Amino acid sequence: MIGKLDITTLQQIWWILCSIVGSLFLFLTFVQGGQTLLWQVAKDDREKALVINSLGRKWELTFTTLVLFGGALFAAFPKFYATSFGGAYWVWMLILFTFIVQAVSYEYRKKPGNLLGEKVYELFLFINGSVGILLIGAAIGTFFTGSNFTLSGFNQVTWTHPLRGLEAAFSLFNLAMGIFLVFNARTLGAMYLVNNIDFTGVPELEARMRKSCMQSFLISLPFLLYVLVSLLIMDGFGTGADGVVTMVAKKYLGNLLGMPVVLGMLVVGLFLVLIGVTRTALGTGTTGIWFGGLGTVLVGLAVLFTAGFNDTPFYPSKADLQSSLTIYNASSSHYTLTAMTYVALFIPAVLAYIAYVWRQMDLKKINMDDISDRKAY
Repeated sequence: MIGKLDITTLQQIWWILCSIVGSLFLFLTFVQGGQTLLWQVAKDDREKALVINSLGRKWELTFTTLVLFGGALFAAFPKFYATSFGGAYWVWMLILFTFIVQAVSYEYRKKPGNLLGEKVYELFLFINGSVGILLIGAAIGTFFTGSNFTLSGFNQVTWTHPLRGLEAAFSLFNLAMGIFLVFNARTLGAMYLVNNIDFTGVPELEARMRKSCMQSFLISLPFLLYVLVSLLIMDGFGTGADGVVTMVAKKYLGNLLGMPVVLGMLVVGLFLVLIGVTRTALGTGTTGIWFGGLGTVLVGLAVLFTAGFNDTPFYPSKADLQSSLTIYNASSSHYTLTAMTYVALFIPAVLAYIAYVWRQMDLKKINMDDISDRKAY
């Protein structure tokens, strides 16, 4: 059955699958968000240990999902992977560096006699949760504002800006997208920590955690509003029936109106995030992370679908419009996409296993007994 699918259908399927993985990554950035809250909510070593060890149970999931997202893009849309990673390598190297120091921090923070000391490793965790997520947001922003590259007839990429991708962070739209993701991650981080920690004996920590959830959400709102309004009024990149890329007035507003399901995802997703915040910050419930997490996934899907569907180049070029990449001209061959789709049939089993492992880890909330273990982070 899969072998009979035409290449256009396969290309669309793989953009959907890549978008799902990318949106799940955005949800899992609650780890990075929690890391940036460490010094704000934890007032002594005991509280700090609770926060770090709660996040330490899940940090590998975020990193693995990021790698999976990159791998899926490499396999399904190799021209995008080669163009972005081959031209904008400084921004990707810096993002990867922040995740490397995160891994090092969890591994060595509590090792006896470590050279740098605990506070340096905690600083690394903050950098991962702030700089790393901001740059990822700026990179996502280029799906709408464009990047500085040209492609030759042999698909050789030439990057036309000396900062090699870092210039994306100097665009107001991209910067707003990045800052929003940082504070959304902080909001999710507070929701997760409220859900995952047993606050017996440390009620003040719980109060600070719930307060920080609302604070981070309120700070994120102006940046979210700027991004949404910009998407509704900005000119965008569109592909005509002849394959020629041109600038189209209010292109992304047209995409949302032309794809009402995507618009619904965006609205419902934002509403679910709001529910998650109110359940966490204004009540005593602990289930806010599931509302906020699902909401973040839906918003991520809406953003990526808006960028890639409805005759829209998902990686547009500001330097040469005709070098812009779409899900159709950047994809692998029909044979490769077909083989990958057969492999993708195992995805539900993998997700079920992840859900099972997650549930087993969280059957018992983390408490002071857990941080006294020799394996504590």
